[in-house]
Amino acid sequence: MKVHLKQIPPEGLHLEGDEDCPIKGLEKEDVRCAGPLSYKIDVGISGSALWANGSLHQSVELRCVSCLEKFVHEIRVSEFAVHTELRGPETVDLTPFIREDLLLNLPLHPRCDRNGDRVCEGKRVETTEQNTKRKADWSALDKLRLKL
Repeated sequence: MKVHLKQIPPEGLHLEGDEDCPIKGLEKEDVRCAGPLSYKIDVGISGSALWANGSLHQSVELRCVSCLEKFVHEIRVSEFAVHTELRGPETVDLTPFIREDLLLNLPLHPRCDRNGDRVCEGKRVETTEQNTKRKADWSALDKLRLKL
């Protein structure tokens, strides 16, 4: 997203809309864009710097670390903020800053049941195995006879 400096009035400018996903190229890490980037950003010039703040919303498709199924996750950056020095006379590209904030808000270990709207199949299998092991452990302790 490029901002033309000469189009920013002294009181600032409000930008709102949709753009192509700025985090393309992460398919090897099982991260795919599931829609456009939605943004609401206010920009302005202060001295020799550009400031921008607002909110970002990006839908991405991730793979669950437990069951390995794909699911859609909503990245929401409610407090996007940038303050950068002006280097050129006409435009400033906010895309690297937006990309960085989106990547920082990706979950490290994505789970499909994170929001509580579904039950992960990997968790069900794990729970069944744990219950079986626990019964075997307790039965061995029940057979133990200690002399006091």
